[in-house]
Amino acid sequence: MKKMVNRALMTLILLGAPLVAHAEKIAVVDMGAVFEQLPQREQISQSLKKEFGDRMASVQKMQEEMRSLMEKQQRDGALMNDAQKTELVRKMESLKSEYQLKGKALDEDLRHRQGEEQNKLLEKVQKAINIIAEKDQYDLVLQRGAVIYVKSNADISSKVVEALSKGK
Repeated sequence: MKKMVNRALMTLILLGAPLVAHAEKIAVVDMGAVFEQLPQREQISQSLKKEFGDRMASVQKMQEEMRSLMEKQQRDGALMNDAQKTELVRKMESLKSEYQLKGKALDEDLRHRQGEEQNKLLEKVQKAINIIAEKDQYDLVLQRGAVIYVKSNADISSKVVEALSKGK
């Protein structure tokens, strides 16, 4: 019985040896950390602020105007006659609906443009990962979230950030 177990173990060892000899080289990338550290992220943020700055200011001005009308209603409401109260309420409702409409359109446009810019950046990150994987001869690159444990030397996130920082 003992001989059979030893033979089985030897057979497994001999069969497993070629598999170990051809082990794949694996790397991981923490995409969240890469995106947070990219200098392009700040450039994108600045360009979006410049692109949507006027509309943001307009919406913010409307918000301030609404706040001022509400304060006026609370402060002077008891002193106003019915016609003045009605006019103020209509003005507030009109401003509120315009604010909601412009605010929603701004949010949608901003979200759409942010998505476009993130997709462009994602393509650059993917290219950088591919270049690094080819250069360092990695067989497989996984996202950090898909791996429970990884040695620090297998994490190529800093190399990706460095490559993208140089390439801007």
